[in-house]
Amino acid sequence: MKLLLVVAVALIDADDRILVAQRPPGKQLAGLWEFPGGKVDVGERPEAALIRELREELGIEVKEACLAPLTFASHAYEDFHLLMPLYVCRRWQGLAAPREGQALKWLHARQLRDIPMPPADAPLIPSLIDLLPGSGRHGGS
Repeated sequence: MKLLLVVAVALIDADDRILVAQRPPGKQLAGLWEFPGGKVDVGERPEAALIRELREELGIEVKEACLAPLTFASHAYEDFHLLMPLYVCRRWQGLAAPREGQALKWLHARQLRDIPMPPADAPLIPSLIDLLPGSGRHGGS
């Protein structure tokens, strides 16, 4: 079974919300929400791939020093096995805007449970909730 290395990031804004992107029609897993990122090219470091993907997909610039590894997903799909490190980033330059026809949404960590995500992305949610335990709470509860 082929191993596919994909890198993803939880971009976290000043309100502790996380950016997710919806896979556009025509792509595999279309309509599902995912963390920004993409495939790591042969000979490319995961951090360099993530910086490239964020520039291409969202038009933002990220410095490698601002990427902190948080956790990873390891998931067997039918025809390949996905290994996906998840980084956290709180600092970038520019405004995140969809460049590839995808919808974007800022959500608190707990709200990620309420949207459909690919099987490899969903197991990453508890680590984000642990990192941002107060996000998404209202009324002091």
